[in-house]
Amino acid sequence: MDEVVRHIRIVLRGMWLHRWLGVAVAWVVGVVAGVTIFITPDQYEASARIYVDTDSVLKPLLSGLVVQGNTEQKIAILSRTLISRPNVEKLIRMADLDLGLKSAKDKELLIDHVIGTLKIKSVGRDNLYRIEYRDSVPETARKVVSSLTTIFVESGLGKNQSDSDSARKFIDEQIYVYQKKLEMAESLLKKFKLENIDAQLDSEKDGGGRLNDLSNLLSQARLELREAENARSSLRQQILGTEGVAGTGIVSVPEIDSRIDAMKQNLDVLLQKFTEDYPDVRGARRVIKDLEEQKQREIESRRKQAASNASSLMNSDSVSPQLKAALVATESQIASLRARVAEYEARYARAISNVKRLPQVEAEYAQLNRDYGIIKKNYDDLVQRRESASISEGMSSVSSVAEFRLIDPPRVSPQPVAPNRMVFLPLALLASLAAGVFACFVASQVRPTFSDARTLRELTGLPLLGSVSRFVTLTDKLRERKDRVRFLGVMSSLAAVYGAAVLVSFLMISRAT
Repeated sequence: MDEVVRHIRIVLRGMWLHRWLGVAVAWVVGVVAGVTIFITPDQYEASARIYVDTDSVLKPLLSGLVVQGNTEQKIAILSRTLISRPNVEKLIRMADLDLGLKSAKDKELLIDHVIGTLKIKSVGRDNLYRIEYRDSVPETARKVVSSLTTIFVESGLGKNQSDSDSARKFIDEQIYVYQKKLEMAESLLKKFKLENIDAQLDSEKDGGGRLNDLSNLLSQARLELREAENARSSLRQQILGTEGVAGTGIVSVPEIDSRIDAMKQNLDVLLQKFTEDYPDVRGARRVIKDLEEQKQREIESRRKQAASNASSLMNSDSVSPQLKAALVATESQIASLRARVAEYEARYARAISNVKRLPQVEAEYAQLNRDYGIIKKNYDDLVQRRESASISEGMSSVSSVAEFRLIDPPRVSPQPVAPNRMVFLPLALLASLAAGVFACFVASQVRPTFSDARTLRELTGLPLLGSVSRFVTLTDKLRERKDRVRFLGVMSSLAAVYGAAVLVSFLMISRAT
């Protein structure tokens, strides 16, 4: 700690030797700073406040029908981008700031000055904005603020007709493109349906379900055919029982028909799982063919036995007219059922032949239908957005989205807001004193002196043989006292000058108010 105090004392002694240099520097800096403060022209501030009302009555009524952007965010962005070069050039022309300009360079300097001085501040969170500008001429400051207020209002929302036209044109182009895509997708879908009309693509059931339904219908038709044939056989037996002869219309053998039906049902089950080349399928078809041939032989045999008396049986007067009518009706029903069975068998055969390619057809149809659904959805969305844009344009023409209200008109402060001489003058005095002290310190470091033998020995590293003391006389003491008095007087005069400057500034402010 003692070493630190000793080092500080050595530095202060060296600075005291250069005190007059510090006094000169302090006076120079003080005079320059004071003159600068007094010759700086007064700056007057003009300001205005604008309120942006974004609460429109139509907004809640048309919610969900029109495209409504974030109005508050757009206003905030507008306030931050309002002070742009084109707007500032327009503002300079409106405020007549370019009347005294002589060159393009002067104009550029003026634009930079206005951009750096203009300020738009958001006051609170209620869309309240404050515009400020400072200038040495009060009327010029007021004109600038008034012009910027006009530009701010004119640049508001609700006037972007060009943006709306561009958006509407783009939507119309996209609608035209998607309309062509939709027509092409509908054409492809229609063509595919016509090419695969047998697949019944619009049916709710798949290929396996439709094949099972056909199998059930075919089995039901065959059952009804056998029932009708059995009914006809019964009628003929009644007629034969009356006449004592055999019937001539034998077309079925019940015991063989039952076996054929059983084999056909078994074949249907096999075809749903295997192809035609499967051994069980080929064996089942061979058995069915043999049974059909056996049935035909049995029928031919029975017909030959009753051929001799068939015609006489029907023409016989002993047969009841009711039995004849019932037999004719049964024959008609059998013919109809045979046609139905033949049709169902043809349908079932076609379904069996198409069962292999049906999954691929359904997959292709699903893909076409999916593409068509996506294109149609996009087309419907674009049409809906175009209608929303039309309603939005109508809403903008009826009521503006945002309304600008001038809360405080442009006005200029009666007193200059800058420079604040009452604050700058004391700061300038402190700065001049600091400059003087710094000059003394620098001089003591540039031209160091040694105030004691110990310091000299420590810095040179040489042995010190001795030291010579100076005898201070009364004259020397008087001379040093006068020097201190002169130093204090010079520094006090600097402080007095600044005090007088502060007093003058205060009197000027008081007189202006």
